[in-house]
Amino acid sequence: MTALPDASQSTTVALVTLGCARNEVDSEELAGRLEAGGFRLVDDPEDAETVVVNTCGFVEAAKKDSVDTQLAAADLKNTGGTRAVVAVGCLAERYGKDLADSLPEADAVLGFDDYPDISDRLRAIVAGERHQPHTPQDRRRLLPIAPSERSADAVVVPGHTIAAPDLDPAAAPASGPRAVRRRLDGGPMAPLKLASGCDRRCSFCAIPSFRGSFVSRRPSDVLGEARWLAERGVQELFLVSENSTSYGKDLGDLRLLETLLPELAAVDGVERVRLSYLQPAETRPGLVTTLASTPGVAAYYDLSFQHASASVLRRMRRFGDPDSFLGLVEQIRTQAPAAGIRSNVIVGFPGETEDDLRTLCDFLVAARMDVVGVFGYSDEDGTEAATYDGKLDEDEVRERAEHVSRLVEELTSQRAEERVGEEVVVLVESTDDEVVGRAEHQGPEVDGSTYLLDSTADVGDLVPAVVVGADGADLVARERR
Repeated sequence: MTALPDASQSTTVALVTLGCARNEVDSEELAGRLEAGGFRLVDDPEDAETVVVNTCGFVEAAKKDSVDTQLAAADLKNTGGTRAVVAVGCLAERYGKDLADSLPEADAVLGFDDYPDISDRLRAIVAGERHQPHTPQDRRRLLPIAPSERSADAVVVPGHTIAAPDLDPAAAPASGPRAVRRRLDGGPMAPLKLASGCDRRCSFCAIPSFRGSFVSRRPSDVLGEARWLAERGVQELFLVSENSTSYGKDLGDLRLLETLLPELAAVDGVERVRLSYLQPAETRPGLVTTLASTPGVAAYYDLSFQHASASVLRRMRRFGDPDSFLGLVEQIRTQAPAAGIRSNVIVGFPGETEDDLRTLCDFLVAARMDVVGVFGYSDEDGTEAATYDGKLDEDEVRERAEHVSRLVEELTSQRAEERVGEEVVVLVESTDDEVVGRAEHQGPEVDGSTYLLDSTADVGDLVPAVVVGADGADLVARERR
């Protein structure tokens, strides 16, 4: 094993993570690489000589948040001991040199290809060397068109298991390919990557261009990392990817997920496995059944509907209509009446008519989902939809989004009220002011929480309880004794 750098040469680094759970995994990969490279990780950017901001490049609001965070970190160079501020992540990969030119406050903009050498890159930047940012490219072109011919070994795919024989054994699984990862959050839930990239060509989405083509992680790598996480106190595995329903298609078995989920649930120490981001058109009856009936796997369906009007969905280059979507919802609730169902929708898409909007609203009323994220449409650089005619003006998009958001707020509250009297099992995540956690139907951060009354439970406890009240998407429950 290669010796780690002398501790006397170490420098402090803080990672600031924005965006989704996939970015959280990427940050923990970077943390593992930096720690293995001799850096000392600190929680507070004010205490760090180097601040690494893992940016989000999804929509305009996320981009602005990423830039604002970068600027705030850069201010630390004037007020404290911070010597360098570096941008990584989706925004950095997507815009590269253009971002560096428009954000001179950042000392460097690093792309995904820099991740394997992140320690050397940061040491050079702190030493005053100027890093030449990359020119963005369509990362889908880095892998073969045929899924069966792809390999994550051929390109840098953030968050995937990588053979790293020079790592400290305490930082990764002891046998097999090692996950370059260092936990930054000690909570009882951790995201775990199933795959990266996406082969779909949704007309509104730029993610495949900078995340690349779809690549599954091998089941042995996913299981190995799951065991490693469980050994560190993780009780809920949150499986993430850009499109989980495609898992295994490049490994020769599109039903591999139905086999993998029970194996993950059987990992010693894991109490709950949660799957995210399902494409409705790819959600197979067998997968619905596996999620509904496998002990230890949450009956939780994160379905990316995006709209309900068949004509709008066709312009989005997606598939579906109210009847097929409601049929899927019925199939789920027939097998798991208490299942959690969530989705996201885009309002004000080019060409969306008043009839299309009514179709969406009627679908939302009929579906009675637990949570729905509502996004007003905006053009994204490099997407097909940005070239469409029939654009609605910004005020109309905002009004439609507000209308749907009000409807969703009412429906979400009604759905939560329907759960009063249900028995739930709550994974406790905080005891600071109140005992708060999540029931099986509630995903991390976006689906509401459950507040336990008169509870003495600790973080990490799984508490059987009965729902006695609701406030929006949040539930109030009392322990079963």
